[in-house]
Amino acid sequence: MTDREPPDHSPGPPRLTTREAAELLGVKPETVYAYVSRGQLSSTRAAGGRGSTFDADEVRALARRSGRREPSAAGGDLVFRTGITLIEGDRYYFRGVDATELARHHSYEEVAEWLWTGDLRPGVRFTAPAGTLAAARRTVDSLPAHSGSTDRLRAAVTAAAAVDPMRFDLSPGAVLSSARSLIPTLVGALPVRGDASDTADGGTPEGPDGGPVPLARALWTRLTARPADAASLAVLDAALTLLIDHDLAASTLAARVAASAHAHPYAVVSAGLGVLEGPLHGAASGLAHRMLQEAVDRGSAVPVVADHLRTGRRVPGLGHRLYRDEDPRARTLFALLEDVPQAAEALAAAREVVSTTARHAPLAVNVDLALAVLSVAGGMEAEAGETIFAVSRTAGWIAHALEEYAERPLRIRPSGLYTGPRPPQPLPDPFREPGSAD
Repeated sequence: MTDREPPDHSPGPPRLTTREAAELLGVKPETVYAYVSRGQLSSTRAAGGRGSTFDADEVRALARRSGRREPSAAGGDLVFRTGITLIEGDRYYFRGVDATELARHHSYEEVAEWLWTGDLRPGVRFTAPAGTLAAARRTVDSLPAHSGSTDRLRAAVTAAAAVDPMRFDLSPGAVLSSARSLIPTLVGALPVRGDASDTADGGTPEGPDGGPVPLARALWTRLTARPADAASLAVLDAALTLLIDHDLAASTLAARVAASAHAHPYAVVSAGLGVLEGPLHGAASGLAHRMLQEAVDRGSAVPVVADHLRTGRRVPGLGHRLYRDEDPRARTLFALLEDVPQAAEALAAAREVVSTTARHAPLAVNVDLALAVLSVAGGMEAEAGETIFAVSRTAGWIAHALEEYAERPLRIRPSGLYTGPRPPQPLPDPFREPGSAD
């Protein structure tokens, strides 16, 4: 293919060159051809056989489906002022500080607290009130045995809200108090899978001094029955930190809409969890886990990738619309996973997935594949990555809620473009079962 294709002068509506389509989609030209090979986009050879052209309306529709926001001279895009996350030049920053550096040097609780307040408090720990945790556990324990972790987290949020009479106080101090107790409640309400020697009263995280243990350690026992080691806990803690926020992802937008209506912080988190459960968002890591586990079991990623491509399935864990190269979150986690001996097999399988897929489409690794390496290496269930994502992102939703509470209420009110029949229309005829008498 060529990067510099001549404008298309064929009759009919104007068509886009590969470079123009790539710019509109926010991807590399090579990725445009990957969309074509996956059947997501159609192409036509340009006049003279030099390169391909693309239908502009079809490209715009794909851009809308993938979440790419087109520049709008009329200012019609939803744009929010935010001082939380900046994504720029294949890197991302929390309040101007490189998020990957924060993850390497500070714990999840420390970064969350700093993101909320601007104060870095070394060694800060979040604590779940006994009454709140007990209510959340009773609610979670009442769910069917087949319930997923996100089902349990949503139930725990609802229970925590019900026992908090101050939940409607939207002052920053009250919101932060709720957040500091809600996050450890979410973790503590999940069933313990591993060694509970560092817990008291049936699972309340407790350190050697009788205080709370770091959130990553408490969460580890909810994800796997394998004992925790320092290197694995460092990866989990870094993953929690890296996933706190990522600009206006779909779940964060839902959380801001709820906050705009002055919903209390528990309802804001519930809104985020509802969107996060989608297969294209928080649940994406589960697809990567299953693929990677199959590659490890079969001893090679090549046939697994081939099966995905042959059946028209996207290879999970690859590509991200906001990064042209490797997702910085994945890069950081892969580096930390190098220090985990039991992750060697899963790491090798992940690298083989990338190299095998590169023959078909040069897509870089994203954070879902890194979470899959962690979950496969740790003997976790496929939904572990989604659980990590949900617990972590709760802090980000709270940060966005604090911003949104300070804005004009109900400002997020898009207008619908009505496409139905024009009024006046007659009243509809009553529905009658086939064969019924008149």
